[in-house]
Amino acid sequence: MTPSPRWLTILLCAALSGCLDDVGLDDDDTTNPDDDEGETDVGGVDGLEATLTHDFGTITLAPFEEIENCVQWTLDNDAPLYVQEVTLSNFGYFHHSNWFVVPEDLYPGEDGFFDCSSRGFTELAAAGAGTVLFAQSTQSFEEHQRTVDGAVIKIPARHKVVAGTHLLNVGPGEVESQLFMSLSLIHPKLVELVLTPFRLSYLDLDIPANAESRFTGQCDGFGARYEAATGGPMDMVLHYVLPHYHYLGNYFSLEFIGEGFDGPVYEHDGFNGGANGLTFDPPLDLSTVDGLRYTCGYDNWRDVNVGWGVGDQEMCVMLGLAESSVMMDITVTGGTQAVGQSEDGVLEFEAPCGMLVIAKNPAQGMPSYTELSGDLYVPSSGDPEIPPVPECVDHDPSVAPTLEPSLSNVAGVVFQQSCTFNACHGSSAQAAGLDLQAPDLHAELFDHEIIGNVGATLVEPGDPESSWLYRILADCEPQGGSGSHMPLNAPVLLDDTSIALVREWIAAGALDD
Repeated sequence: MTPSPRWLTILLCAALSGCLDDVGLDDDDTTNPDDDEGETDVGGVDGLEATLTHDFGTITLAPFEEIENCVQWTLDNDAPLYVQEVTLSNFGYFHHSNWFVVPEDLYPGEDGFFDCSSRGFTELAAAGAGTVLFAQSTQSFEEHQRTVDGAVIKIPARHKVVAGTHLLNVGPGEVESQLFMSLSLIHPKLVELVLTPFRLSYLDLDIPANAESRFTGQCDGFGARYEAATGGPMDMVLHYVLPHYHYLGNYFSLEFIGEGFDGPVYEHDGFNGGANGLTFDPPLDLSTVDGLRYTCGYDNWRDVNVGWGVGDQEMCVMLGLAESSVMMDITVTGGTQAVGQSEDGVLEFEAPCGMLVIAKNPAQGMPSYTELSGDLYVPSSGDPEIPPVPECVDHDPSVAPTLEPSLSNVAGVVFQQSCTFNACHGSSAQAAGLDLQAPDLHAELFDHEIIGNVGATLVEPGDPESSWLYRILADCEPQGGSGSHMPLNAPVLLDDTSIALVREWIAAGALDD
């Protein structure tokens, strides 16, 4: 899609000098009751709230396969949709994904998974053509992005959902996964503001080997740069943030410099494969902010330095949603300097950040008079029989494993994929004291003292039903509902063949191969 001359003017003005008023961009234009020409007649659904859910289908990964592809969902919406909450769930192997809404004639092709390059998809272009919808925490299975009531993400008429995804199978067997998204919609009359995305990133990573380190982007003059770009006061209000790093990441913080701010407004330690987004309620007024700092921390236990990238490389990114008249891409692309070492021995690096400002898409205005006076509009593009989050079903013990039930296969297919790669039970984390990367894994399993179910045995040779390891993998509600199945945060169990591999290894005597 070629941008219109007016849209190009808006982009250039915002990026260079902040001349938004010169192109006639006015958020109030769409609420004029005398300006209804071309409006879609909404209606047909009673009430003020509705849910739209979609199943993107199944994707298969070969052993040790890593892919970056795209996926889309055509909404067929003849009127705008106002999204209060986004829910994403999957059956595993989705390392991360970034979601956008774009005009439906952009990136043409069938719905479902596709090669991003075949349709010319890039994340920055997608954000500029539409807006950001959602971002997935690293390796999370289930995630809810909900902002305060009335603060919404707008999907304009005839727009579709598209995402860039990163999938990773670190095991020796073929695996399948499914992906689901649910949009919680509200009536236009409940909309108080339409949120605008921004992004923070640190590209100039050179993470030292065999050390803990932190990299800080220093954005001096952030408030002044915002005012120069918009031609108005610093009126940004922060609603939501979500960090992203990979399995070496162990820290993220966001800090604003200005009157009334003292210390980080967001701080996260560790990496657990969970949902790490934060909704500010009440939203955070940034009108007194002069600068900002964001920091990513890493524990690089490897023997080589690690840079920016996918696979065994790292990232440092934060998505934000704010009340703002402009989109911002704030990044560090160079100039990193070593600045010292903390008392705990953490190496510290800093660099100045750059800031690209892009005008908020004109289609991201407030609801029109026609929308406000009509019924809640819900397109028919959802899957009505699909719940927002898949229902957990206990393991089927009649299923047989597809690999030999050996400890090495259990470690490769189950532990490496779903227990250690999320850094929960790896050597660097050891949640509940269990290290599934221990040099003597067999001894670790047999010597481990269970914390969550005192008196239980982790592995009882020849008896899967009496083995806590099997029970927390095979039962949706182990301990009759007082415990949590594993992997932690997963809406459903692992696939039946993986659980069967553990079951049959224990049944055969839980031998050390």
